[in-house]
Amino acid sequence: MVDHPHLEELVDAAREVAKRAHAPYSNFRVGAAVLAADGSVHVGCNVENAAYGSTICAEVNAVTTAIAHGATELVAIGVAALDGENVYPCGNCRQVMREFGIDTVVVETTDGPRTYSSDDLFPHSFGPEDLGEREPPGVNSP
Repeated sequence: MVDHPHLEELVDAAREVAKRAHAPYSNFRVGAAVLAADGSVHVGCNVENAAYGSTICAEVNAVTTAIAHGATELVAIGVAALDGENVYPCGNCRQVMREFGIDTVVVETTDGPRTYSSDDLFPHSFGPEDLGEREPPGVNSP
């Protein structure tokens, strides 16, 4: 886990961006803030859609925003719901965080921020290293 003096500030940034969430169906507004190794912070909020499968979670939004802004190493994420409710990343978000090596997750709970390692939240996960060296499929591959 990352030992960073400002991890709780990630939750504050997540809470702030949650105010901009588009959640007309669930009214559950969530924000996330990703800390990159270079010290930059990138935020995202949930964006719901009438076609529910097209909804974007706050954590995925923050991660993809960080990547789009050139962050190459992501180390921590803070997650908060607008109303201070308990909010833990869903399975899809945990997989995305795993893909990009985020090891420290700070979540807002009704008892205050709690910090977890990714392994605590997503044990025995599947990641890029599990694919090993593979040849891309060729045109005539079965």
